[in-house]
Amino acid sequence: MDIFVQQIINGLVLGSVYALVALGYTMVYGILELINFAHGEITMMGAMVALAVIGALVGAGVELPGILIAGLGLLAAIPACMTLGYCIERIAYRPLRRAPRLAALITAIGMSIILQNVAMLIWGRQYISFPPILPQGRHVVFGATISDVQIVILTTATVLMVALVLLVSKTRLGRAMRATAQAPQIAGLMGVNVDTIISLTFVIGSALAAVAGVMVSAYYGLAHYYMGFLLGLKAFSAAVLGGIGNLAGAMLGGLLLGVIESLGAGYIGDLTGGFLGSHYQDVFAFFVLILVLVLRPSGLLGERVAERA
Repeated sequence: MDIFVQQIINGLVLGSVYALVALGYTMVYGILELINFAHGEITMMGAMVALAVIGALVGAGVELPGILIAGLGLLAAIPACMTLGYCIERIAYRPLRRAPRLAALITAIGMSIILQNVAMLIWGRQYISFPPILPQGRHVVFGATISDVQIVILTTATVLMVALVLLVSKTRLGRAMRATAQAPQIAGLMGVNVDTIISLTFVIGSALAAVAGVMVSAYYGLAHYYMGFLLGLKAFSAAVLGGIGNLAGAMLGGLLLGVIESLGAGYIGDLTGGFLGSHYQDVFAFFVLILVLVLRPSGLLGERVAERA
């Protein structure tokens, strides 16, 4: 039972990160029906920028609490990723808005490769370590152990997801986003600036990606120029698993994907003597994804057209 609870906790922590990145995919798809395959690289950029700021502060011997130094790194990463997301939409995607879908898809893949190489040129090929500045406390819950970093990740992700749902469902901006998703031409006739709403969608998704990137680097203690590829692929899979274009589906898909990975690596890995352990945890997640799509192609919650964002 202790092992089960531990795997659930680990899966929820990992799944909350997937959910934050998946929200960026599902928001963009809900409005443009475009898969922004560069979104994973925006997450990577957020981690790299934050680590650059954190490393500079630590190297300069700044006398601040570790959590505050990490917060400053995050505050630098968020506007950097928001600016990057806006530029990608404005330069790479907006001119292709009326082009065939294949052109936009190829452009998205191209932007992903460009961002990977830009990061490699700036920060190099080596792994960058997250400085040991965060609290290392551990707490026992039902026989399982949860660290301070895991608590911060779960709390922050929950707050951000609730805030996004409230933004989309309760605010004027959210109504404009939902109107643009449902009928952009009619929304434009009603006074909604469609171009601005689309840009803001990219900006909000990029901000969530920046937070997720810092979470991943803090959780694993590492960052790398190629880290966004697999993370983005899993987050996209989470969005499809829950129902692409559906905010609740992206959250559910992310959490499920994380729990499936954790339980698969923990239990099936033990049953196979480690042959299908943590190195093969991706197999379990994508196997379940394929199974769900075969049985329910629209995802677990389906695509809620009227409320997508």
